[in-house]
Amino acid sequence: MLTSIAIAPINHVLRSEGWPCGRLQSFIGQTACIQIPPFVNFKILIDAKGETQQIDNSFCADTTLTLSPFILPKILARETAAFELIKISGNQSFAEELINIGKQINLNMIIEHDLSKIVGDIPAHRIANTGEHLMQWQTKNFGRISQALAEYWTEENIVLTKRATSNQFIQEVTNLQHTIEKLEQRLDRLTQQNTLTGK
Repeated sequence: MLTSIAIAPINHVLRSEGWPCGRLQSFIGQTACIQIPPFVNFKILIDAKGETQQIDNSFCADTTLTLSPFILPKILARETAAFELIKISGNQSFAEELINIGKQINLNMIIEHDLSKIVGDIPAHRIANTGEHLMQWQTKNFGRISQALAEYWTEENIVLTKRATSNQFIQEVTNLQHTIEKLEQRLDRLTQQNTLTGK
């Protein structure tokens, strides 16, 4: 479902720019998996036109791009540093080409061009600029809120500990209980031996 929704806007962007299709034709027949845990996980196939086609999630992807939902707004705002945080597995050159295309595509210009057909050039330019400023503002605020929440969770709220830390603590307590039980059993045996020897 998600893949079918994503395919149309992805292809619209590719066609609007033109040049990405030519570059993606080098990877005809290859598949990419896009993951934004825990929300997004879909796969696309590069067709003969250098566009994307829907593919069943059961297919094994040639390359996988995994990114945190926290860096998605920065990627949409075209912050170059955010692209470096995308994790790649599988075909490195295919993944790098997808990332490079993402860096170079100017979504703001595409949106402005589409709007100009409806409202005219000047209103479209103003709307697109407002949208870009709004995106930058939201990205900065999102970053500040994320940082504040992370600091709260790690420094002030002791209850919200990491699951791995909690599991490790529980395991250590369990191990300590077993050790104490063994020690008690050993002490009981020694006490019994001393009692028998004393008799």
